[in-house]
Amino acid sequence: MLPQQSRMRRAEDFRRVLRTGRRAGGSVLTGHLLLPVGPDGVAGTPGEVLSGDPAKVGFVVSRAVGSAVVRNRVKRRLRELMRGRLASLPRGCLLVLRAHPAAASARQADLAADLDLVTGRLLRRQVGVLRQE
Repeated sequence: MLPQQSRMRRAEDFRRVLRTGRRAGGSVLTGHLLLPVGPDGVAGTPGEVLSGDPAKVGFVVSRAVGSAVVRNRVKRRLRELMRGRLASLPRGCLLVLRAHPAAASARQADLAADLDLVTGRLLRRQVGVLRQE
């Protein structure tokens, strides 16, 4: 399970990340990442996230993935995978993971590989944006 303070629950947080965050996709997942605002107010993308907060992760699993049982299973599997990867995320960032229908039948190893691919792409892109400023 993800720690309580690392779960994204507010709809406005999801909306803000999906609209203003960077996006990267894989075969079973798409990720959206919004980096925090630093002490000087500069960040890679606009937002009001404070850098002292813990990283938060939210999951979007639509009905296209399957029945309620399947969707909840996919969310549980993703939460478990993210629990071990929270330390690799920058403090204060917001990450939304959107599951594709293929996530329902994906093996855990494939889901983990796609999660690593998506988060790696997002973090590399954000670091590139910050270096350009």
